[in-house]
Amino acid sequence: MKGLVIKNTGSWYTVQTDDGRLLDCKVKGNFRLKGIRSTNPVAVGDRVILSAPQSNLSPLTSDPSPLYISEIEDRRNYIIRKSINLSKQSHIIAANVDQAMLIVTVNRPQTSTTFIDRFLASAEAYRVPVVLIFNKTDLLDADELHYQRMLIHLYETVGYECRAISAETCEGVDALLPMLQGKITLLSGNSGVGKSTLINRLVPGANLRTAEISDAHQTGQHTTTFSEMIPLGDGWLIDTPGIKGFGTFDMEPEELTSYFREIFHFSKDCRFSNCTHTHEPGCAVRQALEDHYIAQSRYQSYLSMLNDKDESKYREAY
Repeated sequence: MKGLVIKNTGSWYTVQTDDGRLLDCKVKGNFRLKGIRSTNPVAVGDRVILSAPQSNLSPLTSDPSPLYISEIEDRRNYIIRKSINLSKQSHIIAANVDQAMLIVTVNRPQTSTTFIDRFLASAEAYRVPVVLIFNKTDLLDADELHYQRMLIHLYETVGYECRAISAETCEGVDALLPMLQGKITLLSGNSGVGKSTLINRLVPGANLRTAEISDAHQTGQHTTTFSEMIPLGDGWLIDTPGIKGFGTFDMEPEELTSYFREIFHFSKDCRFSNCTHTHEPGCAVRQALEDHYIAQSRYQSYLSMLNDKDESKYREAY
């Protein structure tokens, strides 16, 4: 029996079978022993094969025993990050997505450009298109609106589509609907950027829990505690818990240039083919930085990722 994983609570998975049934399933105990070095070997969006225990009835009850996820079909892509406090393992945010919408905010809370760039680089690595959604525009003063326009100009120049919205007032929300039809879309972002509010606007009846921003620290609170696929017309939204940091995973330093579009563009003119763009003579990237063709914030994000110390580099097939 085959199906789609639409919910992951950490211990149970809800699978929508190809004939439309919703089944709560578990993962076989030996599943984690197959070299998948991840805190969640099965992710929302996975196509899976289900199997029943040898006896489908528990010896102590007449209730059917749960089905087990015995195999994951090949993934066409996924978004992955380093697990918090588990540097040798990864956490797969979602699999088999058509696009990601990264929800960012200039204030309440502020999303750092480093976080944005790390997410974008990871999406580039796994061939996931990204749209940047700048939320909470209704809360911004004149200076903050100016800063937001500068950020939008920066990322549009790099080649990313950007939208400015207010999920609270619904400004710009309806314009997102045509972009979501017929697609599996991952929604991600820091805690408190308004993902749940946006989903409640896009999917009437979703009734996701929301929370106020901490006035003391201007940080968000986790209101989504598990990953779930929410139907939207003929598409799906993948709601995931908010994340405070985005540790990149499974990236070799020599590959990193290709995950920053503008850096890759100028790197073709570097004197050395293995240029790291940090100190080498004849570096076209650092010249472009000096000439303001590359933003300082993007270059700093590149350097921070280049200096990541990750001992868990591996090349497992997902």
